[in-house]
Amino acid sequence: MAAVVTLQHFRDIPEALLAKGKLESAGIPCVLADGNLVRMDWLLSNAIGGIRLQVHQQDLESARAVLEEPIPPEFNEEEVGESYAQPRCPRCYSLDIGFERINRFWTYGLWLLLSFPIPIRKNNWKCYTCGIEWVEE
Repeated sequence: MAAVVTLQHFRDIPEALLAKGKLESAGIPCVLADGNLVRMDWLLSNAIGGIRLQVHQQDLESARAVLEEPIPPEFNEEEVGESYAQPRCPRCYSLDIGFERINRFWTYGLWLLLSFPIPIRKNNWKCYTCGIEWVEE
């Protein structure tokens, strides 16, 4: 029986599930350790070291290569039915961006202060490489 090693740690379940799905679609078997514990109480994630993505020792290098593949700058017609170019950061042109609907700082701060969440809306893009935030017209 092959040894199982931890490839990566994740704080949040969605990010861990995406990485697991990417490895499984490449034919690499993997498991998420402590995923159910974090699902029961997500505040425990940092205390237990997050969700661990684990693979067999012999699959470690190929799994690492799959997860380190760059984000494709565009998708061709066969994959999505039309040509689609990924949005980029206007400052550093990175593809590592995301759309944020709520202001996490103020929403979580008010949650701690008032003991219930009040979502503060934001609706802007954020670059995770350089930290700039912008609104798309």
